[in-house]
Amino acid sequence: MLTVRAPATSANLGSGFDVFGVALDRPADIVRVEKAAKTTIEVTGVGSQYIPEDPEKNTVGAVAEALEAPAHIEIDKGVRPASGLGSSAASAAAAAVGLNELYDRGYSREELVPIAAKGEAVVSGDAHDDNVAPSIMGGFTIATDEGVTKVDADIPLVACLPDIVVSTRDARRVVPETARVEQLVETVGWAATLTSGMHRNDPELVGTGMNDTVVTPARADLIDGYEQVKAAAHAAGATGVTISGAGPTVIAACHESDQRSVGTAMMDAFDEVGVQSRVYQTEIGDGATIY
Repeated sequence: MLTVRAPATSANLGSGFDVFGVALDRPADIVRVEKAAKTTIEVTGVGSQYIPEDPEKNTVGAVAEALEAPAHIEIDKGVRPASGLGSSAASAAAAAVGLNELYDRGYSREELVPIAAKGEAVVSGDAHDDNVAPSIMGGFTIATDEGVTKVDADIPLVACLPDIVVSTRDARRVVPETARVEQLVETVGWAATLTSGMHRNDPELVGTGMNDTVVTPARADLIDGYEQVKAAAHAAGATGVTISGAGPTVIAACHESDQRSVGTAMMDAFDEVGVQSRVYQTEIGDGATIY
């Protein structure tokens, strides 16, 4: 039996819709894989009651099938489902890394990304690499049809998870089908700024690059108190604030010295609109790790 820890992730980061992602130091899923005649799944942990154990309906079942690696798979959820923190991606990433090792399939980490994305498709309906890429490879990732580029960035982050559920499918339904040329130009500029900030480990540049006038405003209405939380985080020292993935988690970049105050401000702002939340003071971390 192999044990794999795969981290939560934050995708999009504002300007990088369906492209950018970062691995978070915490929380994480723990997945154990053991060879078997057929794939069976056992799920425990946060939100486990909402996750199907049928291999045809679970992300890790699709990964096992893609790798032709039947196994008994135990998933200990540390990343809440429907949180915007790549919950399904963490499980899929851990399974891909673990089964690849268990069956000696020989795939590189980058080659495992599209395989894990097949598991993501079970939940979201589409195979996207923006969450599975950082969960497998770690760091800040840029995932395109041409492959994945990774940057080993070091940026302090605060992720505030409210007691709200936003499904990936619902969040995708509100994404605008078109954008004005001016918005396209702005987005390109912000995405370039964010990428430069990751290379330089500069929270100010990363924060500026988290701006977005296309997707984030459309999704903000799905999160009670989003604008208040964003304003409170900025007032407490955040350099940038946006929705993590499909939401409802709100993620902020900041300097390490401001992490605690930013986290407290975000929780207090959610509390003022009657929404309970929890905060992860985290940073960009490593990808899936085999123990």
